[in-house]
Amino acid sequence: MAQSAVIRPGHVCLRVLDLEAAVRHYRDRVGLLEIERDSEGRVYLKGWDEQDWFSVVLREADHPGMDFLGFKVLGTDALARLESDLNAWGCVTERMPAGELRHCGERVRFQLPTGHVVELYAQKDFMGNGLGRVNPDPWLEGVKGMQAQRFDHCLLYGRDIDGNIALLRDVLKFDLTEKVVDGELVVAAFLSCSNKAHDIAFVRHAEDGKFHHASFLLGTWEEVLRAADIIAMHDISLDLGPTRHGITRGRTIYFFDPSGNRNEVFCGDYTWYPDHEPIIWTADQIGRAIFYHDRRLNENFLNVVT
Repeated sequence: MAQSAVIRPGHVCLRVLDLEAAVRHYRDRVGLLEIERDSEGRVYLKGWDEQDWFSVVLREADHPGMDFLGFKVLGTDALARLESDLNAWGCVTERMPAGELRHCGERVRFQLPTGHVVELYAQKDFMGNGLGRVNPDPWLEGVKGMQAQRFDHCLLYGRDIDGNIALLRDVLKFDLTEKVVDGELVVAAFLSCSNKAHDIAFVRHAEDGKFHHASFLLGTWEEVLRAADIIAMHDISLDLGPTRHGITRGRTIYFFDPSGNRNEVFCGDYTWYPDHEPIIWTADQIGRAIFYHDRRLNENFLNVVT
């Protein structure tokens, strides 16, 4: 298949019930850096090893969940071409003006068949990771909490995940890396625009537009265990882990922000190349696929979404 013009997940905007409680959670516990606030009251944050200006936006609202997920693309020509391709595929697109998100260029916004809002953009101001580009140190001092390196991916729930897969593969040139099947029915799908095991994932669900989790990368298994200590120290609501996934091989822990949005911090997966065939998990092994050690399903993990 053709190389995707989509580079990576670039940002996620989350709705939170109490903005200051959410900022304390994502800044002081997860370890994102608070960058700035805008005139609408939105808070911008980033992982310490991210180069662009922000990757997480928090917006106070009366119900939690995800407003939108953004992907960065390879330049303005690619953005215009993908906008045209999305329209030809049947998506209605909207151009969001430069500066509507601070330090971010124009964005092309559209809806997935599951109702989730996704946007593409080509430009975001450079901030750097504080280490410089010449003879840098390996890590940044003074980072709080779990010391999340970057925003990595989201898992989203909805009905027409087949439509999502088709759009991402046919138009945006993502690869399908793994899937869970029940006979001919695809129950879950994991897709990559890079050489990661996944940059976005979907689970079939009776309600559209649901958000399962936002995930942040850590460096090592020891850092995942340290995240578990921080969760216990600060009475953060623990969902599951530390454990390992069969799918993607990730070593992981799940927990909730104060508004009930699920977070993941993880380390480890495999390198994906476009000539690889997708990995298939069958429904009779779904417990092992999701929680490789316990080998059984957890209903809260599957069904609690925002």
